[in-house]
Amino acid sequence: MTDLGSPAPSGTARYDRRIGPRDVTEWRSRAGRRLASRHRSFAQRVGAHRALVTTLAVGGGIAVAATAGAAYIYDGVTGRDGIQSLDRPALERAKRLRSPVTDGAAAAIAHVFGPVAMPVLTIGSAVAFAVRDRRLSPATLFVAAGAGSLAMTVLGKDLIKRNRPRRRDAIPPFEESPSFPSGHTLNTTTILGVLAYLLALRQERTAPQVAVIAAAAGTAATVGLSRVLLGAHWFTDVAVGWVTGGGWLSLIITSHRLYLSAEDDDTVGS
Repeated sequence: MTDLGSPAPSGTARYDRRIGPRDVTEWRSRAGRRLASRHRSFAQRVGAHRALVTTLAVGGGIAVAATAGAAYIYDGVTGRDGIQSLDRPALERAKRLRSPVTDGAAAAIAHVFGPVAMPVLTIGSAVAFAVRDRRLSPATLFVAAGAGSLAMTVLGKDLIKRNRPRRRDAIPPFEESPSFPSGHTLNTTTILGVLAYLLALRQERTAPQVAVIAAAAGTAATVGLSRVLLGAHWFTDVAVGWVTGGGWLSLIITSHRLYLSAEDDDTVGS
């Protein structure tokens, strides 16, 4: 199995470098160019894939630390006028939207993007991309996305231990784990984001790229809002899931951009 830094075998897929008019290997800021240069030097010493794994590990540590910091900040302000003032009105509004059709749809969404189906999607996507491209790097991105989002979810729940909405305000089946953050939302934002990013790189035209990215963003938004509709989470649990998931996704994409930036250097090993 080959990887970036070694020529792809004849007939196999290669990464395109563009999303819209933007070449993802171009770094417009001085800090970005400096970071890409240092990553290239590191990749020359240890190999491209090891450099990617290291970058993702460092990014994951930053993401987990940021999640812990966000949890403590959240814990300090919850109950005051501000964040939590959004939760009760959002839940009451969601309850007014309930019907047999919307309830059934929200329950189906919870099942499809839940703790069983999402790992299957993650592993399946990792294997499919790795086999199709004959490269390890796509699988590495998916594994990092899943592991990082799981770690952030578990850490946030363990630190805050926030109660979910009351059962009389929720739709069964009821969930017992702490409410903060929404794991469904965080995991969907990260994993579908990685999937959309990799699919977009493989599209030659802008319109399909926009469609893929918009579909992933719309799905993440729908999953989050469905959690409020079901009364499984408070709105701020969902909002934090979007923010932390988006932050981790940004770090994953940055790591992959650094990885692609080293591809042109013939001395980078696989």
